[in-house]
Amino acid sequence: MTGGIFMTREIRGKGIARRKFLLAGLGLVGCSTLGAKGLFQSGRASGLPGEAPSASNRGLSGMTASGRLSSPVYSPAGSHLFPLDPLAPAGKSRVLLIKTDSRADGVRKAFAFFRDTKPFRGKKVLIKPNFNTSDETPGSTHNDTLKEILSELRKSGAKELTIGDRSGPEPTEQVFDKKGIRELARAFEARLLNFDELGPDGYVKVTPPGSHWQDGFLVARPVVEAEALVSTCCLKTHGFGGIFTMSLKNSVGIVPRKGYTYMRELHSSPHQRRMIAGINYAYKPTFIILDGLVAFVDQGPMTGPRKEAHVFLAGVDRVAIDAVAVAILKELGSNDAIMKSKVFEQEQIARAAELGLGVSSADDIIIEALDAASADYAAKIRPLLS
Repeated sequence: MTGGIFMTREIRGKGIARRKFLLAGLGLVGCSTLGAKGLFQSGRASGLPGEAPSASNRGLSGMTASGRLSSPVYSPAGSHLFPLDPLAPAGKSRVLLIKTDSRADGVRKAFAFFRDTKPFRGKKVLIKPNFNTSDETPGSTHNDTLKEILSELRKSGAKELTIGDRSGPEPTEQVFDKKGIRELARAFEARLLNFDELGPDGYVKVTPPGSHWQDGFLVARPVVEAEALVSTCCLKTHGFGGIFTMSLKNSVGIVPRKGYTYMRELHSSPHQRRMIAGINYAYKPTFIILDGLVAFVDQGPMTGPRKEAHVFLAGVDRVAIDAVAVAILKELGSNDAIMKSKVFEQEQIARAAELGLGVSSADDIIIEALDAASADYAAKIRPLLS
């Protein structure tokens, strides 16, 4: 996020004392070890930097030699995370729906449609794929989708490209190797960043308002410091409590796994879906592309029953993207958790809207289409949003 504001905080009842540090231009994106010692001072309240973390989330890679958590507390700039699309009416978000059989076609049309509103020229851009595992798409981001995104960013004049993620349960390095991501990154002179390898200075702490996390959570510093961020996700259900995994759940990969118990806390909590939404409070993506050529309509996220949807979605609003994607699952025919719940009553979507991360109702979504086939499908999807 360009010009993000990082803060140390001392909580006194309801009051929050803040010291603000502007970190724009540090150039830390994509580094395997990110040093920013001396930039942050320790907080003095329970659970804040400068005090040992709770036993539930004690992680060696996030600790200093003295046993203190080194990661600073982060708050989004102005706490304003609603996506900004200058061509959309106030309070509304556009989602481009592309009916296509080609991933290259889907990505190119997405970039062309939003090119004027989301320039990448001269920016250091972080691409966050869906690399949970190396399973075949939609189990993971398709290499053709990632390749075309890298190509479009180069054409857009991006200064520097970094592909960054943290996998799980499959080791991140293994996912990179199995999918041939190192070779793909080299072809576009892009950096490849394994969030598992970030050192103690590689994370910042986030506690969203009304958080369902026990003691907040850490997120990868390169994500919140990115000058621009492209999130690319798949169209699928989630059989381990998330119900669906699209742009909001793609953010789980920015929370550390090695040496921490965040994933155990997440997957054992009755608030799992609200907690997923809360992770997104840490940052605002510049652009989102959802590859929906093929969908999992049950089980997931690694494998499951597949249906062909032949669709790409693009936009700047995670809530709007996921809402339209859930409506597409309804149109395809999915499990009871999808079919029997209203889109904006899904807990991921409801909590994200509550946090101000995007639109709060179907009426606030404008589905854009570039051709007759896309317009016809958008007309089928629209009533399923309500």
